[in-house]
Amino acid sequence: MEHLHAYWRMEYVTQEKSPQDRRPFVDLPKSNDDKASLILSREKFSFILMNRYPYNAGHLLVLPYREVPDIEDLSPEERVCFFETTVKAKRLLKAALNPNGFNIGINLGEAGGAGIPKHLHQHVVPRWTGDTNFMPVVGSTRVLPQALETMWDHLKSVCETLD
Repeated sequence: MEHLHAYWRMEYVTQEKSPQDRRPFVDLPKSNDDKASLILSREKFSFILMNRYPYNAGHLLVLPYREVPDIEDLSPEERVCFFETTVKAKRLLKAALNPNGFNIGINLGEAGGAGIPKHLHQHVVPRWTGDTNFMPVVGSTRVLPQALETMWDHLKSVCETLD
C-alpha cells in the first residue's frame, strides 16, 4: 500500500473552530506581506486571495474589502469591482495553469455552505478533465501537486503580466 502525505491539512483539521467574531478576511488585507497572506491582487474594492485550504490546485477567492454577508449588500461600484476581479482571477488561472474549465460560485449563509458567512467571497476553482478521481470520493482526500507558496510565486508572476 502506498501512503499519501498531506501534512498541510493537519493545520486545518486541528484548528479551533471559528468563533463568530473571527474576521480573517478583514485582517488579511491589512498585512504588508502579500505572500504570507496569499494575496495575489488588490483592486479598488476587492482582492484576490489563494484559498489556504483549496479544493483544487490554484483555488482562488475573490473578496470585497468591506465585510458584508451578501451580494445585495455591496454598493453598485463594489459589485462591478467584485465581478471584474472575478474575471481577473479566472484570466489569471487560465494564463497560469491552463485548466479545461472552472467552478465559480458563492455560498451564501451557513446553510448555503459558507465557511465564513459574515464575509462574502466567491470561489474560482480551476478544473481539469479527469480531476475528479476517486480520492475525494473514496478517500476523503484531495491531491494537490504543488505547495501553496510555490503556487503563489507562479500565480503572482503571471498576475503581474495581466494588466
